[in-house]
Amino acid sequence: MHTDLNRRQFLAGALALTAAGLAGCTSTSKPTSFVGPDSAAVAKAESKRRRTGATVQRALTAEPATVDLAGKEAKTWAFTGASATKPIRGNVGDTLKVALTNKLPDPTTVHWHGLALRNDMDGVPNLTQKPVEPGGTFSYQFALPQAGTYWFHPHVGTQLDRGLYAPLIIDDPNEKADYDQEWIIVLDDWLDGVTATPDQVMKELGRGMMDHGGMDMGPMRMGNTLMGATSPLLGGDAGDVYYPLYLINGRPAADPETFTAKPGQKIRLRIINAGGDTAFRFGVAEHPLTITHTDGYPVKPHEAESVVLGMGERYDAVITVGDGAFAVMAEALGKQDQAVAVLRTGSGSAPAKGAKLPQTKAPATAADLKATGAVALPKRAVDRTLVLELTGAMEKYDWAINGKRMDMEQPMRDALGIVDGERVALEFKNSTKMWHPMHLHGHTYQHAGGGPRKDTSIVLPGKTLRVEFDADNPGRWLTHCHNVYHGEAGMMAAVAYQQG
Repeated sequence: MHTDLNRRQFLAGALALTAAGLAGCTSTSKPTSFVGPDSAAVAKAESKRRRTGATVQRALTAEPATVDLAGKEAKTWAFTGASATKPIRGNVGDTLKVALTNKLPDPTTVHWHGLALRNDMDGVPNLTQKPVEPGGTFSYQFALPQAGTYWFHPHVGTQLDRGLYAPLIIDDPNEKADYDQEWIIVLDDWLDGVTATPDQVMKELGRGMMDHGGMDMGPMRMGNTLMGATSPLLGGDAGDVYYPLYLINGRPAADPETFTAKPGQKIRLRIINAGGDTAFRFGVAEHPLTITHTDGYPVKPHEAESVVLGMGERYDAVITVGDGAFAVMAEALGKQDQAVAVLRTGSGSAPAKGAKLPQTKAPATAADLKATGAVALPKRAVDRTLVLELTGAMEKYDWAINGKRMDMEQPMRDALGIVDGERVALEFKNSTKMWHPMHLHGHTYQHAGGGPRKDTSIVLPGKTLRVEFDADNPGRWLTHCHNVYHGEAGMMAAVAYQQG
């Protein structure tokens, strides 16, 4: 594979890191080295993955761009070659080859969110690869491992909160398609080029804010931050960033996306929360959702009026279309605003502007779902438990895991060790006053009690979420809060395989 980076030299140097202990692990073993991204174990795991022999090739250029937001131009960064409405798509077992060119003024990478792919292609700077410098290139190449709804974005700084993301859809040709159409729906909160850049917001947040988790005064804007944005569904503080716009497929409510269908058609919705600081409650007016998948994996069908998505989460649902025009809505929880699109069959007047998403029933969350038998983890004893205590507060904006804020220049400094073949339990213990959408790279875990298979899960304040996964994908992996600003502040940790 060609790259302008000498990957082996880099991995032999910058990635040849060791750790002296295991923070938060019930084991007392103290490994001295970990499997590297360029190790034989990584290549061996990749060789065992299903292959179709087909190759999907795409070119991505990350560069400054101008986007139209309801007639107003906003300067941002985006991918040429993919967007919210231009996904990358392939079949499970296909080889994906993506040539990335960086025309940004800063280094970047691409992370393939939700995929259990080979470790050296995961796109985490200084952990799995060297960042791609301005003017540089990198070739991503890996087998598409599991059918489902995924997406991709940079893993450098706050770049995700610009326009640098797109869906990645992996199809299974053997899956029965019991629907007439499929719509990809990407939800986003937007500020870049309108009120501030994400880096400017990060600087404001880094100065600290008054804790307002117990307030009920409604959101108040302070510069580019929010005070008093709360939601009972999120256990209090809902978010801390002021966004002037909320988008569906890159379009604000003033210029909504329109989806067309015939009455009676079944539509598969692939819903992705690509936001930086916003949880959404999604629904379609007068249309019950039958939830069929989350984070790419099937669940037992569950009917709901609406569904809550934290940042990074994906849900698939099926609706049966009525006759008329209906609002497709994503309420920005706690922020008194929403993203809006329109479902239209060709008759009926447009939905009233300002209409709110109904809530006559509790919205669905991961806690309501059960994995199908085909994807449930087989029962076995847990070999290792890693306790990940989520710590920090708004006053100092010192978000961390186990009290330690990750330094992305030394990402292995406090690595948590696991061993290939183990059943690993993760306990996300939220000791903060705010919710966190926690994401694990390179694996999917299962919620306790037969819950869904996922890679990103909401952990409410004061609560502990226990999940389990099988350690079957060697390498050095990140786990972190998918609130862009919490992650950048340091709420990340490395989970790494010990050398055999």
